[in-house]
Amino acid sequence: MGFTIGIGSTRGMLDIRSGARRRGRASECTAVAEFTGLWGWAVVPGARAAAGVCSCGRRDCPAPGAHPLGFAPEVPAGATLDEASEAWAEFPGAAVMLPVGRTFDVIEVAEPAGLRALARLERMGLPLGPVTATPQGRVHFFVAPGAAAELPRLLYRMGWDDPSALDLRGLGPGSHVTAPPSDRGGLGPVRWLRPPALDSATRPPAARLLLGTLAYVAHRSRA
Repeated sequence: MGFTIGIGSTRGMLDIRSGARRRGRASECTAVAEFTGLWGWAVVPGARAAAGVCSCGRRDCPAPGAHPLGFAPEVPAGATLDEASEAWAEFPGAAVMLPVGRTFDVIEVAEPAGLRALARLERMGLPLGPVTATPQGRVHFFVAPGAAAELPRLLYRMGWDDPSALDLRGLGPGSHVTAPPSDRGGLGPVRWLRPPALDSATRPPAARLLLGTLAYVAHRSRA
């Protein structure tokens, strides 16, 4: 299913968003439809965890409540509200997860450094994409695809030899992130620090525009 949004469908999704906000917390189906129909992101049903036990059923699960359900098909980018609702009804209670490496990559950093870097980047007026915070104390900056593969080279060109020493991590193809408002790992919900917007969600910034600030703040935070 291709991702094509006309003026009418965009207005319809905006109406859905406004109505959901008037009613309070949006349902998972509405959130999934926003991601697929408005932002052009595919969505994957994910596992949940309670008391360290993962809903996938594996006793030895290496990432309880923090991975896609292997038997659940993704809801493709471009799915409408009806299509998303029908698909999500097959997996009630699933976490909302986003595949990385298609329309965006992610740069992950520790939350204290991420919050300071975000404030600095906003003051500088640099372009920013969506940003989330996880209950594990990590911040995810959504950036243009390809950032994960380029991260070591970009950091080296900026004078940083070892990304691991900065506690910076690039997430690319094959990775998934949990989307707000879903719970991750049984520890609580993921939350938006900067929610998606039409320009930043569909065209996230190049990693190089943010990386200098992220690396500097991460280094200062670990010093």
